[in-house]
Amino acid sequence: MASPLNSPTNDHIKTESIFDLSETKFKVRGVPLFHDVPENVSFTSFSSIYKPSESNAPPSLVQKVLAFSHKGGFFGFSHETPSDRLMNSLGSFNGKDFLSIFRFKTWWSTQWIGKSGSDLQMETQWILIEVPETKSYVVVIPIIEKCFRSAIFPGFNDHVMICAESGSTKVIESTFSSIAYVHFSENPYDLIKEAYSVIRVHLNSFRLLEEKTIPNLVDKFGWCTWDAFYLTVNPIGIFHGLDDFSKGGVEPRFVIIDDGWQSIGFDGCDPNEDAKNLVLGGEQMTGRLHRFDECYKFRKYESGLLLGPNSPPYDPKNFRDLILKGIEHEKLEKKKEEAILSKSSDLDEIESKIKEVVKEIEDLFGRDQFSSVEKSELKSEYGLKAFTKDLRTKFKGLDDVYVWHALCGAWGGVRPETTHLNTKIVPCKLSPGLDGTMEDLAVVKIVKASLGLVHPSQAYELYDSMHSYLAESGITGIKVDVIHSLEYVCDEYGGRVDLAKTYYEGLTKSIVKNFNGNGMIASMQHCNDFFFLGTKQISMGRVGDDFWFQDPNGDPMGSFWLQGVHMIHCSYNSLWMGQMIQPDWDMFQSDHVCAKFHAGSRAICGGPVYVSDNVGSHDFDLIKKLVFPDGTIPKCIYFPLPTRDCLFKNPLFDHKTVLKIWNFNKYGGVIGAFNCQGAGWDPIIQKFRGFPECYKPITGTVHVTEVEWDQKEETSHLVKAEEYVVYLNEAEELWLMTPKSEPIQFTIQPSTFELYSFVPVTKLCGSIKFAPIGLTNMFNSGGTILDLEYVENGAKIKVKGGGSFLAYSSESPKKFEVNGSEVDFEWLGDGKLCVRVSWIEEACGVSDLEIFFEY
Repeated sequence: MASPLNSPTNDHIKTESIFDLSETKFKVRGVPLFHDVPENVSFTSFSSIYKPSESNAPPSLVQKVLAFSHKGGFFGFSHETPSDRLMNSLGSFNGKDFLSIFRFKTWWSTQWIGKSGSDLQMETQWILIEVPETKSYVVVIPIIEKCFRSAIFPGFNDHVMICAESGSTKVIESTFSSIAYVHFSENPYDLIKEAYSVIRVHLNSFRLLEEKTIPNLVDKFGWCTWDAFYLTVNPIGIFHGLDDFSKGGVEPRFVIIDDGWQSIGFDGCDPNEDAKNLVLGGEQMTGRLHRFDECYKFRKYESGLLLGPNSPPYDPKNFRDLILKGIEHEKLEKKKEEAILSKSSDLDEIESKIKEVVKEIEDLFGRDQFSSVEKSELKSEYGLKAFTKDLRTKFKGLDDVYVWHALCGAWGGVRPETTHLNTKIVPCKLSPGLDGTMEDLAVVKIVKASLGLVHPSQAYELYDSMHSYLAESGITGIKVDVIHSLEYVCDEYGGRVDLAKTYYEGLTKSIVKNFNGNGMIASMQHCNDFFFLGTKQISMGRVGDDFWFQDPNGDPMGSFWLQGVHMIHCSYNSLWMGQMIQPDWDMFQSDHVCAKFHAGSRAICGGPVYVSDNVGSHDFDLIKKLVFPDGTIPKCIYFPLPTRDCLFKNPLFDHKTVLKIWNFNKYGGVIGAFNCQGAGWDPIIQKFRGFPECYKPITGTVHVTEVEWDQKEETSHLVKAEEYVVYLNEAEELWLMTPKSEPIQFTIQPSTFELYSFVPVTKLCGSIKFAPIGLTNMFNSGGTILDLEYVENGAKIKVKGGGSFLAYSSESPKKFEVNGSEVDFEWLGDGKLCVRVSWIEEACGVSDLEIFFEY
């Protein structure tokens, strides 16, 4: 009797043997992958472990996984003595190219390549190895088993080490049967996709992106307050910032009120008073939440304050002065620490200067008109709710208002005895695995202050207390940061896996109740246990470290090279994170020296586009190449990934590789080529630094076959085209290319890029070659085409936006109509067909184009 589809069994699993572990060798299709495999290492097929009755995956996903599950299996190992942290070799390898992702901070991961087990970095999240003998690839992914989380480490003599740790001396184990998953494929993109699908079905503790709903802001333009204000953020500044955009001709559809809005205080200070006069990031990192509503700056906002003719102004100069004084204060505090350590006689003078600067900062805050606004005696609405109402009254297109908070409430958690929750100050203990990460101010501060941890049994109450208030106040979503601080304080709470599970379950439940089930952006979350335990509901997250407008360590070239580093983070992390969350490439500033470089990548990132511009500091011409007047964006329909020829290369400091990332629009593909050379991770000093000798023009090639058309069902048919038109957005050139053509050669200057749009050529009226490019005044021109229909005598195209529409046409049309009216057009001998299109507000910017080649 056949099994029903909703009750899959192991009978559906293929049993083809791909892997073999014997005689100290781990082989894939007969080719040794790892040598010198210890006797205590086991390899178990998926079918031996999979239990259909325990799966919570949709039947369609289970069926898909069963179809390729024969291509994978699990590593295990056993020790004689149980421990809370066990390290074991999986064998050695040398001479094979690998791509890996490792944690360079507690919170952030990035790409690393090499050729042997000894080339790996600590805290590696996965390793993808090329097997040229079989023209295939294998990925090894450390996962979760029981209460243990695992990661890969470098070993001596080219060995690959697997580390399983619980994070608690009370949680010990000696034997694992599925601590890492191994998968094989001849396609590297299928490999990652299939592997994480199998792990999802195996663990049942997370869901894939395809199973979830993405937040509404995914195809919109927004503004984040962080770099615009840092901790000085206040209602007047936010209002004037949004008004700037509106007057400049773009409407942000969402705003993220970042750190600085919460009610936090410091140990030893009045538990009922908010910390005041905070300026720069770092000052707040020892602070703890002491109430769930907004801080004084937002709490005393009066309804209508900013809507009348006499609304308080915002002074950008005051903000700049505050930042300068904040930097001066920060430097003096560092000098003070050094003077204390060295017992310097300068200590008294430094402390005196600190007092002077603190007084100057207080005076600058006193000049902020909002600080002197007192509550009216009339019956008015106050606080965050009044403020969000006024924002929506003034800015009609503002769909979403998100706010920031840390996973544990604030950076330092919650202050004991200030709320109804059972909170305890817990000392922080870092895993030895983090020894290989770079020095991080946030870690230093959190460890110094310890963490105010709400008891895990009240995790849901913590989140619901915050979120229900926010939802009632007009907040539609949250950005949750500092996610991995839990691993510092898990010893007394069952270890890192159990503590994380409990907190993520509470967070998930609150998001479902208060924010439509998907109103959250995850940040500082790049460790694998978040993805395996925390993404049942969360469907969007950051895939790169923060946008740094300059090097915090003082390298003057950092303003340039840090931007390429950011793109590498986002591109390579999307390979695995994109299986579980919609990649978010973070904000940038439109007036930054490398703003256009960032804009080119955001144009094809497939997610939201948002900036963190200072009030009054914008490049609207640049923003308008990314954003429609109504605040929507011409978004790609997937997320960008590195091309195959970049997977095992170093686009940061190998002197020769340009980062190329591919993505899709509805009717074509796009490849972005970015010269990111000039910086990278230095394992000796364990931080990112500049490699100035690499900051130079780089040559390379691009070809239509580098677009992975089969990675999305909607675009898989586009691979069948016999010919494509290629449009170079920056060079404004059109090329014709077939799958057998020679590649296009390029030379790209440092911190610059080119976007190549590939559109299949269709023959109309017998022999006329035609392909629509889209609006060329937008970076992602192909994203402006909403609909395309070829008819007997020509083509019908729906285009969103205003500007210059371009198509390739081997012959001149007889007639061109826009919205039913015949218009003038330009056709050039090289095939460029151009027409102007206007933004029509009543039609939401959408125009109907009809091109006639025959009457």
